[in-house]
Amino acid sequence: MSIDTALIAQLREQTGVGIADCKEALEEAKGDLTLAVEILRKKGALKAAKKFAERTASEGLIGSYIHSNEKIGVLIQLHSETDFVARNEEFKQLVKDLAMQVAAANPSYVKPDDVPADVLEKEKEVYREQLKHEGKPAEMIEKILDGKLTKFYSEVCLLKQTFIKDDSVTVEQLIERAIARLGEKIEIARFVRYEI
Repeated sequence: MSIDTALIAQLREQTGVGIADCKEALEEAKGDLTLAVEILRKKGALKAAKKFAERTASEGLIGSYIHSNEKIGVLIQLHSETDFVARNEEFKQLVKDLAMQVAAANPSYVKPDDVPADVLEKEKEVYREQLKHEGKPAEMIEKILDGKLTKFYSEVCLLKQTFIKDDSVTVEQLIERAIARLGEKIEIARFVRYEI
């Protein structure tokens, strides 16, 4: 199937992925732009996962954000593999966006693994009690509990939150896209949020 170059350009503009990868995804999706985006996201997620496993990010930047009312301030440490990428404008913008995300969405942790076991157990206990009071059968409670925990993570874990500037992606997906474009491991080391 011959793919229109305008469609390839549109997909490249939308995703930031290389032309060859865009063409390949569109061919696989038989010209369906939405499906091609999904194919690229899956491939990008696989590439990002491989980069996370194999490489060390020891460079990076510390970014800050002070809200316009001067009552909320954030410091965030974002790592990259090289100083070259850390000085890249796209990386700097990512640091700013993530600092703004922390200010707006007020996460408590970077990722689900960072949630202390006692906090997680307490949440599960609360959800189980709620579900029992709603009359849910015992065999369904554990299944429903998984969905409730996913929602909990999306509220308290920065990586699982919906990105404030684009609600079609999570912060984790935003970072995966940056990894795909910049070709390096990128990870949030830590953040701190102050509020008066």
